[in-house]
Amino acid sequence: MKKEKIELFFKTLQKANPHPKTELEYTSVFELLCAVLLSAQATDVGVNKATRVLFKVANTPDAILSLGLKGLEEHIKTIGLYRSKAKHLMQTCEILSHQYNSVVPHSREQLEALPGVGRKTANVILNVAFGEPTLAVDTHIFRVGNRTGMASGKTPLEVELKLLKRIPEKYLLHAHHWLILLGRYVCKARSPECYKCAVSTCCSFKKKTKNPLH
Repeated sequence: MKKEKIELFFKTLQKANPHPKTELEYTSVFELLCAVLLSAQATDVGVNKATRVLFKVANTPDAILSLGLKGLEEHIKTIGLYRSKAKHLMQTCEILSHQYNSVVPHSREQLEALPGVGRKTANVILNVAFGEPTLAVDTHIFRVGNRTGMASGKTPLEVELKLLKRIPEKYLLHAHHWLILLGRYVCKARSPECYKCAVSTCCSFKKKTKNPLH
């Protein structure tokens, strides 16, 4: 995808949704960290359903620790991989409580050192909570980057680095959300709805789908 098309791509998405937001529900940086940690290989809808109940009972590191591992598992058992996620979240809460006075650190290195927090999760926290122009490449962004021709790559990191290099700086803060929403609702894995995509003219995908009603 050429520079002028990338500019048009994000200009169009910005016009349609000037202030995009994560679909995960949270009221603090710690709640956001919990939600993102729990969202791996799970839907935001499923995570929100569990955390609405969990956060009413425990929404600080010490409160989560007070639940105990079994208590936490009981609250998140509807989420995929809940046992390993509960273990990681408990370990993370211990570190936050003992090392950071229960405050989520504003540093990539410190975030990635937390159990269950990888580069993608750290990028979400840095972007959403701290306003840094980072890109968390999940399956949606990985697919959109490759399919559109904007940033082809074999690994999430490769796609991330290419996107950071190619996306104009003025769009970087919100690019993460625009690409996720596009991938989640329009540029779907099995049946992309190219016929209703606002940026299809910018895209180099050769197998564009046509409106089934026409």
